[in-house]
Amino acid sequence: MTETTQPLDITPAEWKVMRLIWSLGPSSTTQIVTEIQQQSDWKTSTIKTLLRRLCDKDLLTTTKDGRQFMYHPQVSEQLAMNETAEALFTQLCEMHKGQVLLDLIQKTEISRSDIQALQQKLAEKLLTAPETVDCNCLPDRIADCHEHEKE
Repeated sequence: MTETTQPLDITPAEWKVMRLIWSLGPSSTTQIVTEIQQQSDWKTSTIKTLLRRLCDKDLLTTTKDGRQFMYHPQVSEQLAMNETAEALFTQLCEMHKGQVLLDLIQKTEISRSDIQALQQKLAEKLLTAPETVDCNCLPDRIADCHEHEKE
């Protein structure tokens, strides 16, 4: 699997297809269509269009296995999730990223081992963390941004 150098451009529908292929491993067109149609009312042509787009984006490759095409992921699920999250977080105000993370943690079911890993990482970061993080939206209006934070 390759590492990408630019943020991934994956639509919600493409995510659904990619998640299926990451779960199943290399999969045939028939297998992908069958699985997705069990979960949704997508037409076969829609699914094949999504597969083609994912190949065009170099997120999938195909091989021929008899009369079937097999689809293989070219990027790992973890890398895709990380790059997507990082791309989103580069768009957010520096000052509010912590609150977004808190909200995500509150709304997301996570395992005990993930919670322990988070606690360990947060304890490490606490040693060098600044008292506050300044807004990076309008550098000359940082004070205004801090006032809005209190509201």
